[in-house]
Amino acid sequence: MIKKIALGLAVAIVLLLAYAALQPYSFRVERSISVLAPPAKVYALLNDFHHFPRWSPWEKLDPKMTTEHSGPALGKGAVYTWSGNDDVGAGRMEILQTTPDTQVTVQLDFFKPFASRNTSEYTLTAQGDTTQVTWAMFGPSPYISKLMGVFVSMDKMIGKDFESGLRNLKALAEKP
Repeated sequence: MIKKIALGLAVAIVLLLAYAALQPYSFRVERSISVLAPPAKVYALLNDFHHFPRWSPWEKLDPKMTTEHSGPALGKGAVYTWSGNDDVGAGRMEILQTTPDTQVTVQLDFFKPFASRNTSEYTLTAQGDTTQVTWAMFGPSPYISKLMGVFVSMDKMIGKDFESGLRNLKALAEKP
């Protein structure tokens, strides 16, 4: 009886590992919000990491988090690093590319709790008196991420933070 249980468990584990291996090699999480402000105002908040603490969904999770800015004050080459508790981890963001009033592309390197490199992209689309702001993050899914993804949805895990951050950004951009 114990041999049958062990064999059944072994088969289940093999099937789980195989299922994880068949998952996509990359991920993408994306959320959007409509902001009653011109693209230039929203762009200014995204293209300068000095504004990031004002709308970031993670800043309030660790009041003792340390941050540092380097490189240019804003735009391409601007860098923001952080180190904090287990809720925020440690990492580095660098603006790779900007298109005024339209897009900001950021390389996002996490050091803790696990190492990874992803891309964040903010896209702004004028729609009359409003700006449609889309925040996307995408990158590779190594095997361990695929295995974790069987149990935890990356979209659900990060998506709620993006929604919170976009609401914060909206409130900030809509202030007179």
